[in-house]
Amino acid sequence: MHVILTVDDSPSMRKMVTFTLTGAGYKVVEAVDGLDALEKAKQETFALILADQNMPRLDGIGLTKKLREDPRFEKTPILILTTESSDQMKQAGRAAGATGWLVKPFDPNRLIEVIQKVIVS
Repeated sequence: MHVILTVDDSPSMRKMVTFTLTGAGYKVVEAVDGLDALEKAKQETFALILADQNMPRLDGIGLTKKLREDPRFEKTPILILTTESSDQMKQAGRAAGATGWLVKPFDPNRLIEVIQKVIVS
């Protein structure tokens, strides 16, 4: 079973994402912000990381940069799920090493579709 790390400072958003992913057969580990995610990444390897952009302590792009510095996460798909939709933010995400950019509110079916496309089986 694939394990996905979902990172969002909003409890309701984490709950919605976890509900969607577990319903599709994934195991989910939740983190409340980028620093929490880095701590969890030290303990476990993930098939995919789904991170919000705007979070306290460490945002999604900052988290992506840090994860890409770790050889264990060089090839791990990282998706940014955020309310930010500007091309400038998307480019910053790509430059940091993000695999993809999804805009909230998300369509659960579309989220699962994208995850299935990028996850390494």
